[in-house]
Amino acid sequence: MGSASQVACAMLNPGDPHVYGLPPGADFPADLIAGLADRLTDAPDDWARVEIFVNTRRMQRRIRELFAAGPPRLLPRLRLVTDIASDPAADIAPPVSPLRRRLELAQLVSALVEADPGLAPRAAVQDLADSLAAILDEMQGEGVPLEALADLDVSDLSGHWDRSLRFIRLVGRYLDPDAPPDPEARQRRAIERLAMRWRADPPRHPVIVAGSTGSRGATSLLMQAVADLPQGALILPGYDFCLPPSIWATLDDTTAEDHPQYRYAALMRRLGIAPEGIGRWTPTDPRPRRNRLISLALRPAPVTDQWRSEGAGLPDLTDCTAGLSLMEAPDARTEALAIALALRHAAEEGRTAALVTPDRDLTRRVTAALDRWEIEPDDSAGRPLAQSAPGRLLRHVAHAAGRDLTSEDLLVLLKHPLTHTGAERGEHLRHTRDLELWLRRRGPAFLRPATLADWQPDPDPQLAGWIAWLAGAMDTLADPRPRSLPDWVERHIALTETLAAGCGAAGSGELWLEAAGIRAAETMTDLRAAADAGGDHTPAAYAALIDTLLQGVEVRDPVRPRPDIAIWGTLEARVQGADLVILAGLNEGVWPEAPAPDPWLNRAMRRAAGLLLPERRIGLSAHDFQQAAAAPRVIFSRARRDAEAETVMSRWLNRLTNLISGLPARNGPEALAAMRSRGEQWLSMARRIESVPHRLPPAPRPAPRPPVASRPTRLSITDIERLRRDPYAVYARHVLRLRPLDPLRQDPGAALRGTVVHEIFERFVKDGVAPDDPAAASLLIGIADDVLQAQVAWPAARRVWRARLERTVPFFLATELNRRRNAAPHAIERSGEWPVPGTGVTLTGKADRIDLRDDATLAIYDYKTSAPPSDKEVQHFARQLLLEGLMAEAGAFDGLPAGRVSELAYIGVGTSPKVVRISWRDGVYWPERVLTELCELLNAYRDGAQGYMARRAPKNVAYAGDYDDLSRFGEWSDSDAPFAQDVP
Repeated sequence: MGSASQVACAMLNPGDPHVYGLPPGADFPADLIAGLADRLTDAPDDWARVEIFVNTRRMQRRIRELFAAGPPRLLPRLRLVTDIASDPAADIAPPVSPLRRRLELAQLVSALVEADPGLAPRAAVQDLADSLAAILDEMQGEGVPLEALADLDVSDLSGHWDRSLRFIRLVGRYLDPDAPPDPEARQRRAIERLAMRWRADPPRHPVIVAGSTGSRGATSLLMQAVADLPQGALILPGYDFCLPPSIWATLDDTTAEDHPQYRYAALMRRLGIAPEGIGRWTPTDPRPRRNRLISLALRPAPVTDQWRSEGAGLPDLTDCTAGLSLMEAPDARTEALAIALALRHAAEEGRTAALVTPDRDLTRRVTAALDRWEIEPDDSAGRPLAQSAPGRLLRHVAHAAGRDLTSEDLLVLLKHPLTHTGAERGEHLRHTRDLELWLRRRGPAFLRPATLADWQPDPDPQLAGWIAWLAGAMDTLADPRPRSLPDWVERHIALTETLAAGCGAAGSGELWLEAAGIRAAETMTDLRAAADAGGDHTPAAYAALIDTLLQGVEVRDPVRPRPDIAIWGTLEARVQGADLVILAGLNEGVWPEAPAPDPWLNRAMRRAAGLLLPERRIGLSAHDFQQAAAAPRVIFSRARRDAEAETVMSRWLNRLTNLISGLPARNGPEALAAMRSRGEQWLSMARRIESVPHRLPPAPRPAPRPPVASRPTRLSITDIERLRRDPYAVYARHVLRLRPLDPLRQDPGAALRGTVVHEIFERFVKDGVAPDDPAAASLLIGIADDVLQAQVAWPAARRVWRARLERTVPFFLATELNRRRNAAPHAIERSGEWPVPGTGVTLTGKADRIDLRDDATLAIYDYKTSAPPSDKEVQHFARQLLLEGLMAEAGAFDGLPAGRVSELAYIGVGTSPKVVRISWRDGVYWPERVLTELCELLNAYRDGAQGYMARRAPKNVAYAGDYDDLSRFGEWSDSDAPFAQDVP
């Protein structure tokens, strides 16, 4: 073995620059290797001694792939910048997990808010903790001590700053040098110690930092340390060699931080070099003309007058923009489909293509559109764990815990694809279906384990075991008490595993299998390890914690997708290339993103403290745009409108189109028109693919004519009104025997209120309380409380309905006193049926209340919580009381002999209480006439030529009927003529 000097690997000659750049559009990994080949000897050990720091694993993999492709060479030492913190030589304590730090900060914020509730609401504790964690991470990365914030001049904001500083001081303990470091603090300390070692004993082998812009403090320190090494070099991606020195000079001011090259200007100031000191790593510039155009378009705003003076010196713009297309879609859906078509076309031609956008909603739309052609892109971001099957089940369980369980909540858990995967899932789904049908028909609003005992349809032992398994899970979910976070985590994991395993099975089923399950298991293990720092949590607070935790974890597809079709975030796109690059979502607020609100520091305070400014992210996005715009072929894409309103074109695309259109001498308008024309080709294809080639004729308004033998011979009183308003509903209910399912999510609606009010007054009347009794009002309210407590599960609805009833009680008692003067309640909620003479139809119904008058006649009343029907409604449709009158006079009600009816009335007990009497035998409603009209109606439908017309005369056209989907309403309107058709 020779001496160190004998084995040293020289890459740089004395006097060579230590900072190099590659222009936008360069294939960064390939050019990195090409530049090394130009500078290293053919000795194999020279390549092996080179140490290269890169900033992404994707770039690390790409470099290895290029080396594997040949020619044969020893692989350099490829390291991630973040690996420095894990170097054992750093001799630094292990980092505290970000999750533990966040939980600790949440406890500190909670204690501060509890001590002084005026500082912030309790609901904001988690958000404030997240924000403090972010500013702590930034202070550690940038090397900003707490004193730098405490010493700020905030004379104009003293009140607000005093409150903010009370929160910010909570992170002071974590900035202490002796405190266990956070990952960012450990990274910075490791780089500082590495730089010290290098200054004392510089490495003799080449050390390169490749692909980083130096935008973060710790990385910038590393780059400065490498640039000072004898054999150190920085290789900057997307360096603008077209930018003149006069413009570089203007980038000294922090007001230019949104310029794409500002990071490099700041780096050069720290290194003490001029723009001329940046060397070219390789001599190639794949698109010099386009780079000149983009560079000029992105000049700082104060010097855009140079567009006129320097624009005339640009080459012909039709040549500069030959590979550019501009696609302005009318909406996000069309944009996604057009992008998918462009990616598919690239795949068919065997070219590589990449979609670059920070808009994750757009990438999901594009992925869904590509799925129709079975193209799965290589998405660098993956998808949030919260949207995976294990993540959804964990979230559902967390949100169901500690609160009243609804049918919807229970069925979401039972129907999840990972539930009951450790046992016979087919039987589980059958039991779930049967339970769902029962819950829709008779289930309570909120479920208890005892509810399942009420449901069990048969004594099947297998079903009994399934019910016991489910009841145990429900009993665990029902506990609403706050718990310590470790207790929550253990119960949450155990319950989720119980549901995933299934009845009678051990283990956890398929919950923790495959990529998403493994990632979910790791995440819950991390939470379990950090839970002791979390304190106590209510069920709602724990569910919010799980949501945030799972949303922040990404899952990659374990099956390798197509390598030639990729979706990149802006970070991945900085150092990679493709034949076609689609820059999508180019609207303000998306690209660049709007700066996140900072609850602690305004822009001036950040600058004074040495923290990062909001413009930093905009400048990085501008740099990403400049690099990606230099690909061989580029499509600029945006949607003119989002879900809310018209969008605003991204500032960089706006600058580019304005510059091009403003240079007619360089054929700018023609070049811009050609860009739009090329983009329109994809939009036109998207419109065509979405269009219906052969439009099917709309369905006619149905009026089915079933055989007379199939038509109903028993109808309820409410069916008679339905037969007048929507005969098709009678056909669907009685001929097709279809019944609408009740909704899973029960709400305290009008139907339930009507049932409750009927029972309240029924019990009051049955109890025989005299309406003039001084205690009548309190007795009636007492009955109401009992009924509301028993039948209305929603506390808010109980209070509202009780308040309404209290306003109605005086009216009801006063009118009840009048009703009792010459009559007495005789039959309450009495059912009956009556064969209507000459029709072959039996009429059924139930009367709310029938009173027997002193003159032996009958008075029939109906309670209405809604507005009683008007005279015209009674005349044409609402004939409920009239038909009850006919049935009473025919002796059709059970146990009630036939009698003459002298009064029919609605007792309105709603918002505007009133009594509405119907002119029975005292106007148009003579029994004989009502019977004749009833017989005419029923006999009309005993004729085979009469069809059951859909929506003949709906009461309110704004509301959908139970059978509108079946009748295909929407393809026809209420004004269309009916289409009578014989049906079997």
